[in-house]
Amino acid sequence: MQEKITYKNAGVDIDRANSFVEKIKPLVKAASRREAMNGIGGFGGLFHLDISKIKDPILVSSTDGVGTKLKIAQAMDKHDTVGIDLVAMSVNDVIVQGAEPLFFLDYIATGQLLVDTGVQIVEGIVRGCQEAGCALIGGETAEMPGFYPDGEYDLAGFCVGVVEADKLIDGSEIRVGDRIIGIASSGLHSNGFSLARRVLFEERKLDPNKAIEGFQQPLGIELLTPTRIYVKPILNLIKNFTIRGIVHITGGGFLDNIPRIVPDSCRAVIRKESWRVPPIFDLIANMGNIDATEMLRVFNMGIGMMLVVPEKEHAEILDRLEKLGEEAYSLGIIEKRENDQPTVLCV
Repeated sequence: MQEKITYKNAGVDIDRANSFVEKIKPLVKAASRREAMNGIGGFGGLFHLDISKIKDPILVSSTDGVGTKLKIAQAMDKHDTVGIDLVAMSVNDVIVQGAEPLFFLDYIATGQLLVDTGVQIVEGIVRGCQEAGCALIGGETAEMPGFYPDGEYDLAGFCVGVVEADKLIDGSEIRVGDRIIGIASSGLHSNGFSLARRVLFEERKLDPNKAIEGFQQPLGIELLTPTRIYVKPILNLIKNFTIRGIVHITGGGFLDNIPRIVPDSCRAVIRKESWRVPPIFDLIANMGNIDATEMLRVFNMGIGMMLVVPEKEHAEILDRLEKLGEEAYSLGIIEKRENDQPTVLCV
């Protein structure tokens, strides 16, 4: 007699998925806000938007992933930090508009759900939400045997924030003479890993489990340093200072991200020697023989966020960032742009 075929022997274990949900429920409670109305497990996450203090709210949304940084997490069997990356990539995109992140949802896709790995991922997501001050109100775990190889998974995240309409930051008020401030990154963040992996592991055959000269920890652990979350310091600045534009330095590095907010009549002039470049970037550049322009286009080069501010508030903003524990630099200035000039000039 032919054996009965079940969903489980086809590769999807519903009981294991239910066990996973039960294990992460107490974790998710730690990433909440008073507006969050239900725990995980419903068909949709509920969030009661409080508009009592907002006259004209604009909702700002973002979705992103972690990219091929996940390959390193899977190679190292270390999964407790990529959830922080997942949150960071979306909440940092929301805060550049001046919006406070309100809630977050995640999507985990895998060939076979490994409960302990999934719990580590969610632990990171919870820490990221706590750092950003937003609620984790739901998510989805998709078990897709035959689609993902054993041990591999992918992540996606979704964030919604809110900002008062007249406080929206979009770069339209940027003018000649404004100053550019950079806030340090924690490393590569979650961009450029396809190039970094090609250079370090495919071409140079380095062992991610070993430390190399100049680094205090194994290379794989260095590369897994979580993406910096900038929500709280920027919300602090917005309360007291004029912030005319904010740039999240992600894929595209300096050269493709800065033009997204600078008006056509202006250009950003960045002084190359004005900030400290972490050694991980020098390692990649030297081992891959990558030129400076390519590095600036691919990586954040040690600057995760840029602020464009009035010259008269520039020094005080730098001082506030220092008091908030941020490593910040005066990077350059906004100048008038002629028609044939690039929007970004690094000198």
